[in-house]
Amino acid sequence: MSSADPLTQRLTQVQQDFDRQGAMRLLGAEIVHLASGEVDIALAFRDEVGQHHGFFHGGVLAAVMDTACGLAALSLMAAGQGVVSAEFKLNFLAPAKGDRLIAQGRVVKSGRLLSVCTGEARVGGRLVALMQATMCAVPQP
Repeated sequence: MSSADPLTQRLTQVQQDFDRQGAMRLLGAEIVHLASGEVDIALAFRDEVGQHHGFFHGGVLAAVMDTACGLAALSLMAAGQGVVSAEFKLNFLAPAKGDRLIAQGRVVKSGRLLSVCTGEARVGGRLVALMQATMCAVPQP
């Protein structure tokens, strides 16, 4: 039995779940902030995550924001629970052009089955996208 407190154990599980995500590994993303109900993920720009105008690709932006929101929700779920996205809406506000993307996921309301999250993406400090997401608790595989 671990002597770590339940919050530390849960945050460790969130980091482990992130580490197992092949898509995030493929993109080169990393968690740069992890707290209860909060996750920030950073991604450096390179050609492989860009589109033809030299911006971060919208699909890449969506994937990283979705992951940040999902992990933020997971950080508040009961032990033994996993998370999947039920839905999200994404608004692009400005071209995501720059060296580094930071996607922030924050839980607005955590429920037993569904959690509502908000996400913000910034490149060079400039707000480039907003996300509203609903995450669903599932049994941890």
